[in-house]
Amino acid sequence: MSIVPYALARPFLFGLDPEQAHELTLNAIAGLQNTPAQCLWSQARVDDPVSVAGLKFPNRVGLAAGLDKNGRCIDGLGAMGFGFIEVGTVTPKAQPGNPKPRMFRLKEANALINRLGFNNEGLDAFLANVQRARSFRAAGGVLGLNIGKNAATPIENAVDDYLIGLAGVYPHADYVTVNISSPNTKNLRALQSDEALDALLSALQQRKQQLQTEHRRNVPMFVKIAPDLDESQVAVIATTLKKNGIDGVIATNTTISREAVQGQPHAEETGGLSGTPVFEASNRVIRQLRAELGSGYPIIGVGGVMSGAAARAKRDAGADLVQIYTGLIYRGAPLVREAALALKAPR
Repeated sequence: MSIVPYALARPFLFGLDPEQAHELTLNAIAGLQNTPAQCLWSQARVDDPVSVAGLKFPNRVGLAAGLDKNGRCIDGLGAMGFGFIEVGTVTPKAQPGNPKPRMFRLKEANALINRLGFNNEGLDAFLANVQRARSFRAAGGVLGLNIGKNAATPIENAVDDYLIGLAGVYPHADYVTVNISSPNTKNLRALQSDEALDALLSALQQRKQQLQTEHRRNVPMFVKIAPDLDESQVAVIATTLKKNGIDGVIATNTTISREAVQGQPHAEETGGLSGTPVFEASNRVIRQLRAELGSGYPIIGVGGVMSGAAARAKRDAGADLVQIYTGLIYRGAPLVREAALALKAPR
């Protein structure tokens, strides 16, 4: 177990502006990872190996993209017991993201709203950070790299940004995630529509085949989708994923719905809502994806995992693996172990 209980650190962090607390925490982890001080938050990884999309995961619990956008803290975050870590979203060029303030806590709902907007240091800096990480992968951890498009890139040219991102991260990733579901980049979710998604995934799959030959390794490619989709939209996405030979799907990103948080402080802020309020919506999408895609298709479930029971519910809905983000903010590293033990337990 970690030396410093998160219950002691949380009141201090929650007394700060959310983005300030976020950066302070990441800076500390980046500076102390792979040093003796890492014992302050590290804990033993639950051993529950599982093979998904041709990869062997040490356990079924991962960190969702968005927390470590620049890949600075892979080893330090991995020390919390994750079986896999996903970092990014990275864009080809550095960009500052949206104006501040752009992150808000909804404490009553165990939720966050963010409109960060893919703020990151760009592909070159991201890859340099990824290549510096060593202990997490040496211990068998799986690393996913999440790619997106620059805000300044017109939506009709989005494919170009994703192709640049795919070629850049491919040699360094255990899997690649194509993020088309953030609500904080203008028109991005339009890429989930029938023709646009088919065109994007066709181009990416063609480039992936070239990269597979060039690097002599197969890196699975996943697509991350939104929870704000109706049944017909999910069905179209499932068909398009299979048609283009995509290796798996991550369901889901944040929601733009505010039904579950009406009247709460910050509820009307624009951006993506995460945490407990997205739990049922993401599970609904996971259940439909499983029905559409069949029993063998890899699904990573994310959205509102705040407990071991919530992690099991994701599995029961049809997810092979689960990811957490907002739960880590509210519960700290103990949630990683709790969720992994819950998923290891027999059904």
